[in-house]
Amino acid sequence: MRTLLIADDERNIRVGLKAMIEREFPDRYRIELAADGKQALAICEAEPFDIVITDIRMPEMDGIELIRALASRPSVPALLILSGYDDFQYAKEAIKHKVKEYLLKPIVREDLFAALDRIETELAQEASIHDRLEATDRYREGMQVNTLGYVWARQDIDPDEVEARCRDAGLSVFEPSYYVGILASPDFERNVLKGKEFLESGDSEGRKLAMEDKDGRLVVLTTNPERFRDMTAYLGTLPGAAGTFAAGISERGESLRELKTKYEEARHALKYRILLGRSESALIRYGQLRLRDASYRMPEDTVRKLANMLGTDRDKEMKMLLMELFDPKALAEADIAYFESVSQALNERVFDQAFRTYGEASVDIIKMHRMAGSLYNFASIQDYIHNVESLLLRLSEYARDLKSAHVDQKEMARALAYIHANFDKDLSMAVVSNHVSLNYSYFSERFKEHTGESFVNYLKKIRIQKAKELLAETDERIYEISRRVGFENPKQFNRVFREIEGITAMEYRQKQALA
Repeated sequence: MRTLLIADDERNIRVGLKAMIEREFPDRYRIELAADGKQALAICEAEPFDIVITDIRMPEMDGIELIRALASRPSVPALLILSGYDDFQYAKEAIKHKVKEYLLKPIVREDLFAALDRIETELAQEASIHDRLEATDRYREGMQVNTLGYVWARQDIDPDEVEARCRDAGLSVFEPSYYVGILASPDFERNVLKGKEFLESGDSEGRKLAMEDKDGRLVVLTTNPERFRDMTAYLGTLPGAAGTFAAGISERGESLRELKTKYEEARHALKYRILLGRSESALIRYGQLRLRDASYRMPEDTVRKLANMLGTDRDKEMKMLLMELFDPKALAEADIAYFESVSQALNERVFDQAFRTYGEASVDIIKMHRMAGSLYNFASIQDYIHNVESLLLRLSEYARDLKSAHVDQKEMARALAYIHANFDKDLSMAVVSNHVSLNYSYFSERFKEHTGESFVNYLKKIRIQKAKELLAETDERIYEISRRVGFENPKQFNRVFREIEGITAMEYRQKQALA
């Protein structure tokens, strides 16, 4: 339904026109009335109207002043003038402001209806053209976005191909001066989408094209670099936005051949967001990065020492070495390539090597290791350093435990060998623990974990097993056998034998003789 405003200082005329139009065109218009131009303008400022019918001579503000005011607005309604005077000056002014129709009073209904039909036809045609233009613009923009996505995703694309594809997509409108910016944010829904909405709704000068890349970042191509400043200023006003976004901005591009290069400049600039403080949200311009020192080299010795210290009790020294890799001077001056090389060396020469040496660790350690795989998994370099320090300490503890377990295995093997070799002697747990140089209590605990039973029971079983062999293979007397396997007297031997085997030593020998 169209909206139509009638402005006339004579009440009978405006009410009569309203009734006349509603009878002829039921359900076509929603009609509002105004008693003069000033009231009509206020109504139009509160709500846009499709059609305005106005008298010329009215108090407060006449029809000519009204159409001048309406013609200066972004959305101009279709204007139809009513006048009791056939004055050329009025007609000239109406033509100047693109008035659709000029009708003389008294109004002939057929002329009014014909004029409204002509306006309706024009409005429908304009809407159709507008829709087609919008569809064409959407198609063109879609083709441009797809072209840029292809160009920026290809690693080895030739500048000549970049230029040809971009020119075919109509991107030459961005020459001879443009910039590429990439906005990254952990809160994609709020910051990236809000940033895109801001760019699409803004009225800043210059062309722009916004798209989302495969990593969920907003990429903007624009001829007006101030758009980036305005966008980040707007995002900074959103609740809780501080520290949640950063934008990398390329240097000025002049030719379509440079579009791939400018995208890479923006990507490189964006990497530096990790060096910003936690509460900072900022534009990072590629040109500013020349101030960073590219001569920093990854300290091989420091990384080697860290790897060697895993599994030792040198946690404090490991923390100091880590701080050497990320000292304040490097954080303030070094090129991002330095931190990338340090991160790669820690992953390959410390963490990966530890897993190859000691095997898979706990789920928590694995998660920390995966996070440490890239600097850019973290909001700040301090978060990365904290994660790496925690991972180093946890891995070192894990390695120590494995080494301790390995040492225990060797010591338990030595202890068992000593027991088997000396079971017939006056043997005690104190003697054996001393032989393998382990604390008595610790040895007792580890021995039971290793064998599944206490030292006393284990020794009894060894002695009875040897006694069974002698009972079956020799004619020695039982008291002699009891002495040979380490028992103080035959009575004790028989009690233990029956306790373990369920029968006496004599019964066992008789059973073996019949077998």
